[in-house]
Amino acid sequence: MFFDPLLYTFMFLGLFSPGPNVIMLTASGARFGLRRTLPHLFGVVLGVGVIGAVTALGVGALILANPALGLVLRSLAAAWILYMAWSYFNATRRPAAQAEDQGAPMRLWQAVLFQWINPKVWAVAFAASAGYGAGLEPVMEAARLATAFSSVNLIVCLFWTSTGALLTTLLSSPVRWKLFMRVMAMLLALSALMVFR
Repeated sequence: MFFDPLLYTFMFLGLFSPGPNVIMLTASGARFGLRRTLPHLFGVVLGVGVIGAVTALGVGALILANPALGLVLRSLAAAWILYMAWSYFNATRRPAAQAEDQGAPMRLWQAVLFQWINPKVWAVAFAASAGYGAGLEPVMEAARLATAFSSVNLIVCLFWTSTGALLTTLLSSPVRWKLFMRVMAMLLALSALMVFR
């Protein structure tokens, strides 16, 4: 069956819960707004769909079978996540009368590539591929999982980015803004530790 409600429910719960993508999109929405964060958002959606597809094609099994490759990918993921956490921790926001924030949101291609080292996405993709396979030909199974991952993740990403953008009115004071960005940075840094569990 191409559409499996249990698969979509599993993916929604797996992707909606806080992880690197959710934290980065919420913070980017708050820092840059929804419109400027759209390339980042669509990069996440596209990248997660690609991970779903390649997992169905067996690439996920190759990574699981090669512990050294898995360690390299986890180390890269942790390093990138900690780098992003550091940039959030030090993020500044200028008053509205001054120029816009001098930083820039993640680009589409950066967000796509980040998914290759995002351990949470791989974990959800492995579980979905193993537990919710439909017994289709590999290419059809890859298309099925890519479609499911991208469509569910689009909803998740829009929700969290919009939530971040809506928070900007609540974060108009420099103290609240700094506190929010530091909390997001600490949550993101904690997610880096979970890479190695």
